[in-house]
Amino acid sequence: MPLVTTTEMFKKAYEGGYAIGAFNVNNMEIVQGITAACKELNAPVILQVSSGARKYAHHGYLVKLVEAAVEETGLPIALHLDHGPDFETCKSCIDGGFTSVMIDGSAHPYEENVALTKKVVEYAHAHGVVVEGELGQLAGVEDEVNVSAEDAHYTDPEQVYDFVTRTGVDSLAIAIGTSHGAYKFKPGQKPQLRFDILEEVSKKLPGFPIVLHGASSVMPEYVKMINDFGGEMPDAIGIPEDMLRKAASMAVCKINVDSDIRLAMTASIRKHFAENPSHFDPRQYLTPARDAIKAVVEHKINSVLGCADKA
Repeated sequence: MPLVTTTEMFKKAYEGGYAIGAFNVNNMEIVQGITAACKELNAPVILQVSSGARKYAHHGYLVKLVEAAVEETGLPIALHLDHGPDFETCKSCIDGGFTSVMIDGSAHPYEENVALTKKVVEYAHAHGVVVEGELGQLAGVEDEVNVSAEDAHYTDPEQVYDFVTRTGVDSLAIAIGTSHGAYKFKPGQKPQLRFDILEEVSKKLPGFPIVLHGASSVMPEYVKMINDFGGEMPDAIGIPEDMLRKAASMAVCKINVDSDIRLAMTASIRKHFAENPSHFDPRQYLTPARDAIKAVVEHKINSVLGCADKA
């Protein structure tokens, strides 16, 4: 089975009231941990690559790792560019084997966002690739995305129909209260997703797939493990999983997860070295790290996404 686009995935997810997990990948162990969980639960999956990941691991290595995962698992897997910053990056990924790209023009004025997104869509569709656009800006820091709380803003439902119609995008990322990175909310703050905005957007775009970025829950067991074994991570509150599940039952067809995977991997490696300080073989500490990633993805599929047995 070759890599697939998200078109059929999202159609089934919208109709079935569930979401597809979009997990960021940077190396072999992350790809293996994610896809092992998806194979075990027979779940479709989106493996996504940021600009930072492309710089770190290089485009060709990442494509081949994902292609190997398709061959190994037989699952429908889409390879997606996360937060493409410009046309050139999107074009490089389209030409280089990606089946889906995101062009993030959300930092630009509205008309510039429309023009940039439309340019990417025209090129992508001519090459059989689908496009995710974004309206509204999430706060937070993750890879090369850095938006202050002052600059963040919710998606305006009055703009979504015009944006989708004029650009031709295949899915739309909106801002309803999620945020990038592990430090989403401080203790005492109450996370709250704006379901009223999501409902209004879905009315404006009936049947259209919506995307949530910054949707890690900052799983406390891994924060505690990092701190137990020499870390200094402050307490942080992520997005409650019941809120994400509710969003998945509505118009949200793609939920992005990155920080939870990083936390699980780092926590596992810290624990391994604390208990085995003389180890130096990477296989000794990356094997439990890969297992931790698998456990996180299994949890997300069962507790948040609802896409088990949907491959």
